[in-house]
Amino acid sequence: MEQPPGFLSTQYPSNYVCKLHKSLYGLKQAPRAWNDRFTSFLPALGFRSSHADPSFFVQSSQQGIVVLLLYVDDVILTGSSSQLIAQVIKALTTEFEMKDLGDLHYFLGLQISHTAEGLFVSQSKYISELVAKVDLQACKPCATPCLPYHRLLKDDGKPYHSPDQYRSIVGALQYLTFTRPDIAFSVNQACQFMHNPIESHVIAVKRIIRYLKGTPDYGLHFKPGPLSLLFYSDADWARDPNDRRSTSGFIVFLGSNPISWSSKKQHTVSRSSTEAEYRALAITAAELSWIRQLLCDLHIPLSHAPMIHCDNISAIALSTNPMFHAKSKHIEINYHFVREKVTRGDLHVQHVSSADQFADIFTKGLSAPLFHHHCGNLMLSSLTHKIEGGCKSISKDNKHQEQNSSESNSRV
Repeated sequence: MEQPPGFLSTQYPSNYVCKLHKSLYGLKQAPRAWNDRFTSFLPALGFRSSHADPSFFVQSSQQGIVVLLLYVDDVILTGSSSQLIAQVIKALTTEFEMKDLGDLHYFLGLQISHTAEGLFVSQSKYISELVAKVDLQACKPCATPCLPYHRLLKDDGKPYHSPDQYRSIVGALQYLTFTRPDIAFSVNQACQFMHNPIESHVIAVKRIIRYLKGTPDYGLHFKPGPLSLLFYSDADWARDPNDRRSTSGFIVFLGSNPISWSSKKQHTVSRSSTEAEYRALAITAAELSWIRQLLCDLHIPLSHAPMIHCDNISAIALSTNPMFHAKSKHIEINYHFVREKVTRGDLHVQHVSSADQFADIFTKGLSAPLFHHHCGNLMLSSLTHKIEGGCKSISKDNKHQEQNSSESNSRV
């Protein structure tokens, strides 16, 4: 650190520096300091932090409920009453300098369109920027993000000359999985070789981008419906040729809307398909507990216990019948909490045929007809989408900091 230009002190030598009384915008610690100040003020308005997500705040009263989501200085505010929302905005503007940008249209790279049927969330602008970044505007689109039932090898080819570029592109693809569950498995495969990518891995990443080039307007359409949770859990046993670990996948539906999904390699090798499927069930059950806590914070009761669909009969038997556990002691004890939840009635496990297993798309590469069939099950669709620019929502103490804001558009 050094004395800022134009403010050099004649009284103190150059080895003296200025002492800051508070964090300035642009310093590394400024976002954390701002977040602490904002969150410490919210309890005075009656907000309580969610146990499931520390950036999620809920204000509940007899008049209704108000929900606030905070990301550094970007805020989304919604609720059951426009009057309550207006009161919260007024209280926040008296304490902080803020801008009300109206209805939510653009937030952290996510584009939100309000339709007659509900909300359409996509990242078409982000995809266009990514395709331009890798200079593939003239590429030929692909029907699927990866070859059917193909797995990447860790040493099948020459090392890629620019591993930093590979990591940058794959990191950008990870952010796209927020609205594109159809590329989750392919991106998961590419992420496993960030430390030492080879040329065949780069070809696989280019195929993902070529698929996105042909489907830039795809997104998720959220529609009103019953408040019931439905889970699909699946595992692809020992299909990774590098270490023979299995891949777990799940997807969660609230009514007919997908709200959570995952494609992840398991941490240990499974000795049977039953064990691999049971581990996937345990991961899904943990996600279920988190979502139920989130719904509880939102004061949304569930009319009945959630249902997990699994296509492995032996794994279902393990979750309900303790007599089978003597034959499967090699499965870690901590995974048996699935059976405990089933016994308490917190969830039910039901068999589903492999043809109707929606989570299949998260565990392996599929042929084009089957892949597009599951994309339809995930409520993926395209919508004529107009990109709306705006300015980042501001909630700062100092007026001069508005000039550093970037593009965004949110409720507050």
